[in-house]
Amino acid sequence: MVRRLTGAVALACLFAVFSAPVAEGDPARTAPMQFVLRQDATPCADTCRRWVSATGMIRPDTVRDFEAFAGKHDLRGLTLALNSEGGSVHGAIALGRAIRRLDMTTTVGRTIENSGKTGATATLLPRADCESMCAFVLLSGSKRIVPDEARVRVHQIWLGDRRDDAAAATYSAEDLVLVQRDIGRIAQYTIEMGGTVELLEVSLRIPPWEPMRSLTREEMRRMRLDTGDVADPRPEPPLVTNAAPATTGSLRRMSTGGARAGWAMSERAGRVALMRRHPLTVEGEDFGSFDLTFSCGDKPNEYRVSYSESRRSGDDKAAPQPLKDVHLRLGYKTVVLALTPVPPNGEPGERASSASGVVPAAMISGFASSASRSLMIETTTPDGASTSIRIGNTGAAQHFPQLATSCAQARIEHAGLQPKK
Repeated sequence: MVRRLTGAVALACLFAVFSAPVAEGDPARTAPMQFVLRQDATPCADTCRRWVSATGMIRPDTVRDFEAFAGKHDLRGLTLALNSEGGSVHGAIALGRAIRRLDMTTTVGRTIENSGKTGATATLLPRADCESMCAFVLLSGSKRIVPDEARVRVHQIWLGDRRDDAAAATYSAEDLVLVQRDIGRIAQYTIEMGGTVELLEVSLRIPPWEPMRSLTREEMRRMRLDTGDVADPRPEPPLVTNAAPATTGSLRRMSTGGARAGWAMSERAGRVALMRRHPLTVEGEDFGSFDLTFSCGDKPNEYRVSYSESRRSGDDKAAPQPLKDVHLRLGYKTVVLALTPVPPNGEPGERASSASGVVPAAMISGFASSASRSLMIETTTPDGASTSIRIGNTGAAQHFPQLATSCAQARIEHAGLQPKK
């Protein structure tokens, strides 16, 4: 069986709350990548700007589609406008090499067809996203231009069949061989295209449960993803920089126990609950862990949710900032959890925090019923630092019916103890 690695699709680092993708809900971005030759709609006679629109997911066979398209059109020297969520590692590398052979310029842009007008005229908008392995395709241009309004976002490559809940998945030695082999291939490709090791190093910091990392303008220039102000970037040797780590100080590893098993049932003080433990990370650096627990609510159509974390600062003497907000997001629904006081545990450089709230029963049952659902836990502190962790539903479908049955039985027993009126 052959497993394919993908750059998983999911932004932000500790100090920036991530925003929704520019083209969220656009089915073209999740469909296989399509290539279309476009021409500017402005009246321009023989000087009309022409470009190739490249929109959609990168598949292993995308390079064949591109080469077939190139066989029908003269693409040498044209601009390729990318708008993609990424996709296959092997597919992106092969596509990038095919683009470089045609000496094309790459950019990030969203193509809008001009309806009601004759010809293949269109408008190229700079507000678009180039995510995950798309960043490495962007690197393939002989010249690379990233508009200010565009976003380039990166994270780790991962085994595609386990990216939905990577923390709870299991991995074999064969899996590790596949991952390391493809990291080597990406490193070789990055240098071949004239990029820097910093691009790969930053990408490999971001685990699948964290939102993707949005690259700054300065980073893109250092990584040579944007060479718009360079006359000819190819003759110059690759620039290698020692990027500063996301955090400083010595961070002690903390147990994440139940993260490996996914959701499981627990019992505390005679009450059952559905519980999940997960590592608390920023750009892959582990600085704590948290427990998320769903238990019986006071009403039949609700459940209680509890969030409890322990985080450590880089300084063994100064404790981390207290939490200001804790949000639980599932799809388009958001639940604000109320913070509850937690007494100091006496450990230097460590702080425990807790929050709780009520969620609709339909929200949790929907999360548990789907094979690939996930929820987000977002926290912020008074100084503006934030974390955003995506949690999959491994084990939720198996154990949620037990929780629902137990809660229903508890309500019946409670009602039977109440005096009849």
